[in-house]
Amino acid sequence: MAVPKKKTSKAKSRSRRASSWTLSVPARSICPQCRNAKLPHVVCPTCGWYKGRQAVEVG
Repeated sequence: MAVPKKKTSKAKSRSRRASSWTLSVPARSICPQCRNAKLPHVVCPTCGWYKGRQAVEVG
């Protein structure tokens, strides 16, 4: 079995682990009805429209 030649430093191993902690910005799309930003595939929280029809009454 292969044996490491050198000890892996704390910085090297911690930076490798830290790469999975990065946060990504959620995707945004524009509502065709009110032109506000919203999450894709979700009813618009501003106007209540989804897929070209009034899905939720917002008041």
